Amino acid sequence: MQRFKNILLVLNPEIEWPATLHKAISLVRRNEARLTLFSVLNEPPGIQSNSQSAAQHLLASAAAERREWLRGLMKPLHEEDLDVVIRVVVGIPFLEIIRQVLREQHDLVITTAEEKKKGIRARLFGTTSMHLMRKCPCPVCVVKPAQTRPYARILAAVAPAAHDPKRDSLNSLILHLAGSMARREAAELHIVRVWRLFSERYVLSHSMTEEELKKLKTPEEMQHKQRLDSLLGRVDVADLKPHLHLIEGNPDERIPELVEAQGIDLLVMGTLSRTGIAGFLIGNTAEEVLNQVDCSVLTLKPEGFVTPVTLE
Repeated sequence: MQRFKNILLVLNPEIEWPATLHKAISLVRRNEARLTLFSVLNEPPGIQSNSQSAAQHLLASAAAERREWLRGLMKPLHEEDLDVVIRVVVGIPFLEIIRQVLREQHDLVITTAEEKKKGIRARLFGTTSMHLMRKCPCPVCVVKPAQTRPYARILAAVAPAAHDPKRDSLNSLILHLAGSMARREAAELHIVRVWRLFSERYVLSHSMTEEELKKLKTPEEMQHKQRLDSLLGRVDVADLKPHLHLIEGNPDERIPELVEAQGIDLLVMGTLSRTGIAGFLIGNTAEEVLNQVDCSVLTLKPEGFVTPVTLE
C-alpha cells in the first residue's frame, strides 16, 4: 500500500495500544514511510489554580514522562533504521491531532478505539475517534484494541451514484484502498452496496400489492447492480475474487449486520460531509453505522474536503 508515506500514530497509555502499534509498524515497514508517534496530554485538573511557574513545571514533567514512554515503545525497533519522530503536546486530543496533520501534512492517522458507554449500549468509538472521523482531512484508521491478528476479512462499503463525480471518486478510493489492504494482508475482500427503492415510503403508503412492488424494485436493483459493475470496471480487484453483497434495506442496519455475519475485521467507508448543520460533518447514515459496528474502521473523505479545524 504505497499510498501512505507520512503516518501519524496516536497513542495514549491509558487506552490499550499494542494492536494499534503493531498495525502502524506493519504499514511503515511495507511503505517505507515516516512515522510520528504522537500523544496528547490533557491539561491537569485544577492547574489554573496553581502559579504559572508551577503549572509549567507540572506540564513539563508530564510531557517528559510521556516522551520517555514513547521512546520505550520504539526501543525494540531501533535496529530497523525506521524514520520515527516523537511529539507530545498539551490540549484537546482531536484538535491537536488534526492540527498536527495540517502542520506536517500526514496522509494517515492511526489511533485506538476508545470504547464509550451510551446508556445501556457500549460503542466501540468514543468522542475523540468520532471527532477525527468527522473532521480530519486525511484518512483515519481506528483500530479495535482486540484486533491483534492480521485482517482476515475486509469490507468496502460503497454507494455508486449516477451523475455525482465527488461520490464517484470517493467510491473508487474506498475500493482501491480496501483492495490494496486485502492484498497486503492476504485477506478476503467483501464489497457491499445497500440500496432502497426510491420513494419507498410513498409507494408503501399507496397500498401496492407485492407483485406491483416487485415490478418497481426489479429495475431499481438492476440499476444499482450496473453502477456497482461500472465501479468494479474502474478499480481492478478481480484478482481478489471479491464477495459482492447487493443488499436491499437501510445501510445503518444492514452494514452492521453484514459485519457481524461475515466476521469482518476492517470496514473501509467514506464519510461524506453535510453542510448547514454546525459542527456536524458526517452523514447520519455513516454515524449510525459507526455507532453499531464492532470492528476496526478506515474512514475516508471526498476530494476537496476542508476541515473546520484551523492552526490558530
